[in-house]
Amino acid sequence: QVQLVESGGGLVQAGGSLRLSCAASGGTFSSYTMGWFRQASGKERAFVGAIRWSVGITYYADSVKGRFTISRDNAKNTVFLQMDSLKPEDTAVYYCAAAPNLYNAYDVPRVRRYDYWGQGVQVTVSS
Repeated sequence: QVQLVESGGGLVQAGGSLRLSCAASGGTFSSYTMGWFRQASGKERAFVGAIRWSVGITYYADSVKGRFTISRDNAKNTVFLQMDSLKPEDTAVYYCAAAPNLYNAYDVPRVRRYDYWGQGVQVTVSS
């Protein structure tokens, strides 16, 4: 059974940085797309970015492009979300998600395409 465990959340001032980690287990992730989503209080879950594990292609939401970077460590089966220049509007619970055999860029931002989810970590950016 695939399991995803996020870590690295916390409280940071605007303009600061955080790095989230997502440790994946229970699967062969070379064929997966790993996504990051976030959900602010009272809002729907929204796409942040994703990486195709095998080739390292990344995708980003316009709201984080140029500030957030996704990477992976194959040896540790871990995906990272480096968040720089954080803004108060980045405050949310951040989720890691995994989708097997997801290759269509059109589908990458879609919540429903992801089969596995982590428990989420809180990120709070103070002004």
